[in-house]
Amino acid sequence: MNAKKADKFATGVLYAISGVIVLILAALLLYILIRGIPHISWDFLTKPSKAYQAGGGIGIQLFNSLYLLLITMLISFPISLGAGIYLSEYAKKNWVTDVIRTSIEILSSLPSVVVGLFGFLIFVVQMGYGFSIISGALALTFFNLPLLTRNVEESLKAVHYTQREAGLSLGLSRWETVMKVVVPEALPGILTGVILSSGRIFGEAAALIYTAGQSAPALDFSNWNPLSVSSPISIFRQAETLAVHIWKINTEGTMPDGAAVSAGASAVLILVVLLFNFGARFIGNRLYKRMTSA
Repeated sequence: MNAKKADKFATGVLYAISGVIVLILAALLLYILIRGIPHISWDFLTKPSKAYQAGGGIGIQLFNSLYLLLITMLISFPISLGAGIYLSEYAKKNWVTDVIRTSIEILSSLPSVVVGLFGFLIFVVQMGYGFSIISGALALTFFNLPLLTRNVEESLKAVHYTQREAGLSLGLSRWETVMKVVVPEALPGILTGVILSSGRIFGEAAALIYTAGQSAPALDFSNWNPLSVSSPISIFRQAETLAVHIWKINTEGTMPDGAAVSAGASAVLILVVLLFNFGARFIGNRLYKRMTSA
């Protein structure tokens, strides 16, 4: 009986701790959403921001965040996929593999502000890209690689070894087995990790302050010259993102309605990150059911 009572008590304590954590998170989210949602409108989501006047929006910052996310994923996903396949399918247990894994762990533990300063010194100063989308995307690639690489590796390892044996027994080479059997089977897990890492990138601010810049030049959506600073597709222009915009509003205090804009932008940021998280679960489950006929 004493053992049963101790078990129930320990279980109750764990449930209580979990409940407190969930309540704190829910209270924080509700506080941000209740303050911000009343300020969200179509004009707020599409109009450009204003520095010294009331009534500004977050249109350019929202576009910059999505575009920077796209460029970052185009750079980081192929590298992470290749690294994950190597570590899962080809890497032998030796000192080279140990160095790679240690490097990934060290990279994942770096604060984002350190990654931003590294990006500032290398991409902004040494390589001469200046404050630009490409500088921010390259810095966020270093920030995103450990998470994506680990996700791809674990997703591939979760595929049962009999799938590999079946592919090899049919005469497929090892590379063909990986690309035509293992990777498609691991696709739901990989896609879930990609979407979750996208939400992490979308909300990043510290690394982008030093690389992508803190200004949002006016964009001409009829200009498709990739070398023009007013072109929306240019990767060499400064790009203040939504998270950096929130930080800037609260530090400079030059907007008459800065509190309202900050609250609305924070709510939009939270909603987009929640959309990424719930979307990852939904798409992952749908893909898993379709590919496994569950």
